[in-house]
Amino acid sequence: MVIIFSLLLLVLPFQETREPYDLIIKNGVVYDGTGSNGINADVGVIGDRIVEIGDLSGNTAVKVLDAEGLAVAPGFINMLSWAASPLMNDGRSMSDIKQGVTLEVFGEGSSLGPAGGPDREWTTLGEGLDYLVEQGVSTNVASFVGATTIRIYVLGSNDVAPDTEQLRRMQELVREAMREGALGVGTSLIYPPAFYADTDELIALAEAAAEYDGMYISHMRSEGDKLLEAVDELVTISGEAGIDAEIYHLKAAGERNWHKLDMVLDRIDSLQNAGHHVTANMYTYPAASTGLAATVPPWVREGSFSEFIERIHDPEIRERVLTEMNSPETEWENFLQLANDPDNILLLSFNAEELQPYIGKTLGEVAEERGTDPANTALDLLTINEGNIQSVFFLMAEENIRRQIQLPYMTFGSDARSVAAEGWVLQSSTHPRTYGTFARLLGKYVRDEKLISLEEAIHRLTGMPAERLKIENRGRLQPGYFADVVIFDPETIEDRATYVEPHQYSVGVEHVFVNGVQVLDSGEHTGETPGRFVKGPGYEKR
Repeated sequence: MVIIFSLLLLVLPFQETREPYDLIIKNGVVYDGTGSNGINADVGVIGDRIVEIGDLSGNTAVKVLDAEGLAVAPGFINMLSWAASPLMNDGRSMSDIKQGVTLEVFGEGSSLGPAGGPDREWTTLGEGLDYLVEQGVSTNVASFVGATTIRIYVLGSNDVAPDTEQLRRMQELVREAMREGALGVGTSLIYPPAFYADTDELIALAEAAAEYDGMYISHMRSEGDKLLEAVDELVTISGEAGIDAEIYHLKAAGERNWHKLDMVLDRIDSLQNAGHHVTANMYTYPAASTGLAATVPPWVREGSFSEFIERIHDPEIRERVLTEMNSPETEWENFLQLANDPDNILLLSFNAEELQPYIGKTLGEVAEERGTDPANTALDLLTINEGNIQSVFFLMAEENIRRQIQLPYMTFGSDARSVAAEGWVLQSSTHPRTYGTFARLLGKYVRDEKLISLEEAIHRLTGMPAERLKIENRGRLQPGYFADVVIFDPETIEDRATYVEPHQYSVGVEHVFVNGVQVLDSGEHTGETPGRFVKGPGYEKR
């Protein structure tokens, strides 16, 4: 009896002081983000971390969530997000949270810093991301530093080359951003003023990022007529700078270029087999989206948009522009020609009130209404609007989309904002990828078409991008990792957004946790904003 009593004295204090879990997710099928098969297990969370995965039936928790019949996975990583600006106004990240996204990655050419001007709340990229988090965001955020943003900061928007001192300054801005936590340097080379940068300038910026183990990630100089040459440039930059490289939203744009995907994939395979780290991401749609100004040569867009409009009013300049727009072969990425048919260009939004009736119509339809040819119509609309016009361009083959999804190194990004389907957002149209990129992958291509397995898809939405971006302790369900968790129904997850009616949330995601805090509960936003600035590898070397 004395022995038993002594043992109780030893055991009871431990039981009384043992800290319960803050959260136990029980009875779900757990996919850990590595590509392994799902297992029936419970997930225990304390604070912002996962502490145990297994049978937790004998444990207590502040909150117990029954995930029976549901998949439990790491939060999804959006490799290409344009949500930085809209999240400043509405941090809920509704269209992405409802798809399970817990990390938004910015920086395709443009980034929150470096930024100048007296009205700015910040001047550097790190300060910009800190400010965003301070305002309150539901997702985590991370960013590449934009080469375009750096170019404008040092050189302005004109077609000029940096001198030696200016290039050193640009490199130092990359280093500063890397020390603050940037993931690397990002480019968008079809758009001015990024278009004006030569390969040597890009190598210099990539070299600065490489010093901090960053990545070079690029919307290449061409995705269509000069696609193979653009891949060669990316490989040259990667090799000369000694840096990992990734292609933003890989595609072969324009029907006349669809066959080139074979050659691009062969090139990537050979590079990877030789030990080069060249990879790609994509969105899950056959249509791209950018401004209508992509139908216009870059040289006429030099400087401000008002300068562009002024040039277009010059009859000689306008005639030269029209000649280039209508030419089947150009030295720039001509979206009018890549679309092949003006009815393959869908107009989404306008600043000018008089143009509002054209929202949701094609350039071909508007040209017919106005009685002008497509090239003149595009110039007229841009001039009247006094700003770019967001548009959808149907450029890719569905067969190529399916092939790309099956590539073992492919990750995914929306190339879109994250917004709520309410208020001012409904005043214009958008590409359905804003609401459906990730749900479309898991519903249409994984469940329905069985292009890849569910565990493989989850790996390429979670663990793979986290490893590629060199982000620690995210992207997996594993003890010690941050509790970014999505719980969804593999049988019902589906995108609902269409080109005609894009403002429709995806369905099938039931619960989302970010840093251990529940942001989505039974499909409804909780209003919580626990998102953090997730820093890249250079931050540790500051």
